[in-house]
Order: sequence, then C-alpha cells, then structure tokens
Amino acid sequence: MDTNKTAYSILELAIVSQGNTIKQTLNDSLALAKEAEANDYKRIWFAEHHNSDSIASSATSLLIGYVAENTTSIRVGSGGIMLPNHSPLIVAEQFGTLAHLYPSRIDLGLGRAPGTDQATAQAIRSDFMQLAQRFPQEVARIQQYFSPENKKATVRASVAEGTDVPLYMLGSSTDSAHLAAKKGLPYAFASHFASTHLLPALEIYRREFQPSESLERPYTMAGVNVYIADTDEEAERLFTSLIRMFVGVFTGARDPLHPPTEYTEDLKEMFQHPSLHQMLKYSFVGSKETVKKQLKAFLSQTQVKELIAVSTMYSHESRIKSARLFAEIMKEINEER
Repeated sequence: MDTNKTAYSILELAIVSQGNTIKQTLNDSLALAKEAEANDYKRIWFAEHHNSDSIASSATSLLIGYVAENTTSIRVGSGGIMLPNHSPLIVAEQFGTLAHLYPSRIDLGLGRAPGTDQATAQAIRSDFMQLAQRFPQEVARIQQYFSPENKKATVRASVAEGTDVPLYMLGSSTDSAHLAAKKGLPYAFASHFASTHLLPALEIYRREFQPSESLERPYTMAGVNVYIADTDEEAERLFTSLIRMFVGVFTGARDPLHPPTEYTEDLKEMFQHPSLHQMLKYSFVGSKETVKKQLKAFLSQTQVKELIAVSTMYSHESRIKSARLFAEIMKEINEER
C-alpha cells in the first residue's frame, strides 16, 4: 500500500433502530459490509457491548464469522474484544478458528474497557478489575497462544498457533498508547467518542514506538463519526439520532435508536453542552464537499494512516449512501496527494 494513501474502514456497533428487530439489524450490518467491500474499504470491525437495547454487537466473534462468510475480500475483525471479559485462551481459539476459515482476513483488536456498566461487568467476570489491571500480561498471553513456539507449552491453543491474525491495540486514553508502542503493535484510538486524549496519545505512541516482528514503523488509526448526505441540512438531520443517543447514555436511557428530527435550537443547545460536544468533537457532518474539507483538516492535524468511520443512523439506506460518499471522498483525497 502507498504510504501516502490513507486507508478507510468501518466500525460497526449494530445499532438497533426503533421498530427494527435484532435479526434485521444484523442483516443490515452484513449489507453494510458488502457495500464497504464494493467501495474498497480496508476493513469492518465489530465492537463489543453488553446490556444495551440499542446495540446488538455483543457476541463479536460470531458477527465476524457471519460477515466474513458472506463477503470475499474485506478484512473483518474486532474493534474490539474487551480482553478482561474473556479468557485469552478462548479468544485465541476463536480467532485462530476464524483465521483458518477466512485466511488473511481476520483482525484482532484488543481493549481493556468492559464495554458496559459496572454491574454487568461484574456479571461477566467477577474479577474484572484485577484482569483490567493485568491487561499487558493478558495481551502477552494472547501473543503466546498465537506463537508457533507455543507448541511445546503445557497449555496450548493449537488452532491458533502460527495463524495470521494481526493484533491491534485499542485506546481511548493515553494508557494503551504506551503499551502499543512498547509491543510494536498498530494503535487504534476511539476518537469518535473520546476526543480529549487523541493528539497526546498519538504523540506518545509515535515517540515510544519499538519495531516488532509484526510492524516496522508506527501505524495509527482513528475513529470518527461520519454523516454525509446530499446537503448539510439533511446530514445534520441524520446526526440528531446520535445526539439523542448520547443524551440517553448520560441519562441512563437504553432505548433503541430514535429516528432523526429537525435540528432544532434545543438539539443544537444539547450538542453544545461541554461534555457532549467534547465527546463528539470529531464528528464530520454535511454534504460531500463540507465533509471533505473537515476530513482533510483532521488528516493534516493527526497524520493518521487509517480512518475508521462510525455512522450511527436510523435509516439503513442513509448509512449505505453515507458510506458510499465517504469512500468517494477518501478516494479523491488519496488521488490528490
């Protein structure tokens, strides 16, 4: 790949819209993946979330298999597996199996957050907090299980040994930047909801990066919210669903995604609330022309190698159109370099 080109990908949460079923939501996720594949997206990743009526990406490895089985070339992975929720041995077995079924197409992104509330995290693993503190050691266990040298060990994930499953370190603060750099792993930052530490984390990662067998030089990825429509006004209308969803997060509501409405003064005032505005700082909303300018400025500021688009929209058709327009923008930006 030309190092001057910026790759573009999708992070999928399988958001359940009001009136939609989980089955239809997951079918729509597959349709989005097929559209992404047709438009030269590099990868589609599935998040891990629990105890939410509005998010269907709970069994991440199952969704990866579903999408990989029904596509042919796009990379499919986790954005990410929340490692303290899981046994590293089981994760290695699951992703090793996927790698045999879909060679050179499976990514394993690892994070340390629970992907849910504290009570649910305790229900998943009563020792979650201890495991979160041991995250570097848990990542090392994953690496060991994938290593061909582990064939001589007492405990093995034989289906994973020697398989081609790249590891990616996920972060929403500066903590994982140090670990990703130390291990020489690609680094993906969740700037679509955690904008505050993006620039410091990227600087730490690049400064401390140590080359590894899997990666010679730093590789940075950033999540961004993308809402593209024919006009700025229509894109802003689509964006109102995300604003309401995040207000629900703050208030404890777990409702399915609301349909878009007019971008009223009340909604504009909600969006300007310091907490919400900071979380959604890297949201690029508008027509193709408007968003292209925003993306070029973001790429100039961050110099990331890959953008991961998150588009939480009520209408599947609107998401498909936005994904197609985003691909057009990225191709134009890359051609202009």
